[in-house]
Amino acid sequence: MDVFADLLGGFANALEPTYLLYAAIGVTIGTLVGVLPGIGPALALALLLPLTYGFDPTGALIIFAGIYYGSLYGGAITSILLNTPGEAGSVATAIDGYPMAKAGRAGPALATAVMGSFAAGIISTLGLTFLAPLVANLAKSFQATDYFALMVLAFVSVTALVGTSIIRGMVSLFAGLFVGLVGLDFLTGQQRFTFGSTALLGGIDIIIVVIGLFAIGEALYGLARLQYAREEPVEFSGRIWLNKGERKRVWKPWIRGGFLGFIFGSMPTGGSEVPTFLSYNLEKRLSKHKEEFGKGAIEGVAGPEAANNASFSGVLVPLLTLGIPTSATAAIILSAFQIYNIQPGPQLFENSPDLVWTLIASLFIGNIMLLVINLPLVKVWIKILSIPKDLLYTGILVFGILGVYSLSGSLTDLMIVCAIGVAGFFMRVYDFPVAPAVLGAILGPMMETQLRRAVSISQNDFSVFFTRPLTVGLLIAALAVLVLPTVLPKILGRAKRAESAGQ
Repeated sequence: MDVFADLLGGFANALEPTYLLYAAIGVTIGTLVGVLPGIGPALALALLLPLTYGFDPTGALIIFAGIYYGSLYGGAITSILLNTPGEAGSVATAIDGYPMAKAGRAGPALATAVMGSFAAGIISTLGLTFLAPLVANLAKSFQATDYFALMVLAFVSVTALVGTSIIRGMVSLFAGLFVGLVGLDFLTGQQRFTFGSTALLGGIDIIIVVIGLFAIGEALYGLARLQYAREEPVEFSGRIWLNKGERKRVWKPWIRGGFLGFIFGSMPTGGSEVPTFLSYNLEKRLSKHKEEFGKGAIEGVAGPEAANNASFSGVLVPLLTLGIPTSATAAIILSAFQIYNIQPGPQLFENSPDLVWTLIASLFIGNIMLLVINLPLVKVWIKILSIPKDLLYTGILVFGILGVYSLSGSLTDLMIVCAIGVAGFFMRVYDFPVAPAVLGAILGPMMETQLRRAVSISQNDFSVFFTRPLTVGLLIAALAVLVLPTVLPKILGRAKRAESAGQ
């Protein structure tokens, strides 16, 4: 009953005109961000972080959550009409969404994505409502070794499951960890990697890292791509509503995708990439129309898009209860918490209950707003695809640099953000995932703190990491996540060859 009472209190706050306006602004900006090719929620949040310093924490987080939510909706439009997913979680949607659009069924594909996202959003937000307090209570028993092992698991999971190469992911992760070490040692006060610069004594602000990698790096990459390819959207025409036969085929994938997205989003597996492809493969296996997959199966849009949207509420579970972000966008939301001197974790539900429950209530409200905004205005959003991309990316560069300069007025910060932006550009060119670098920069100092705290308490006895069952279990899970993606395909391949030889 406490959960219902807390949620009702959250609705009482979220329904205030100011917070309703913030939610509407967030979901509208998010949808716009999702519609624009190559502009993901991480980039949008990176640009907006400096502009929200004057907001109260609850209002700023409602806007950020709305942007994240809305971008998942809007990303379906570019995936279906342009075959250009703005986020990794939208890749699976494009597999059948784009063929549907080319066959003149863009309307049903978009309606499936929007309505499926709404259904999955309700399922996953309910899951967040009831699961998050339980996880927070469980996390109160965590010790320093448990937190260290949990962060190791988060690092390994994101590094191994995001991107195409574990080695590239590790390089990205360690680059982020290095950035997190710059500044003064929190125990000894000694300088680390400051190269004699007093401007680096306080470390490199995470906002500079985020704007450099996402805003400047992504804008440079987008401008470079325009020299070689310009996408033209499929022309939208015909009906948008689903007919009876289509509704019969999609409602089960919506539910299955919603549960898959929330469950895997709640785990440290990198956000929406894993559940969307799992949902696609599951629907292909269960469908009575297997021959349509890859050619325009409506289930291939319904399941992955539901999983993509549901993963957001799942991502909020470890973020709010443990302070662990499992995606790049969640890492930026964590930095927004830290701007307001709020540390997500087990005590957040006790220390800041109004903030947490107002945020959760705003997700329900934002989900309804998105349904109302997206279905009637699909043709309006499609027109936004005609915005010249060179002007768009140039504007992002300008706003990114101005945003950094507005933080401190430091030329050193400008040089650092430009250097990080160039590094981010080359990371995209050579297929190094950006998410591990961001997580490393944000969580690296926190992991170091927990490591040194555990070692200090045990009087330099490192065996303390192998005495608690929870710590050992998390470390074993991290090892499994690191090894299985490499070993399992080989084992399955050998088994398949052996089976073929036996026949």
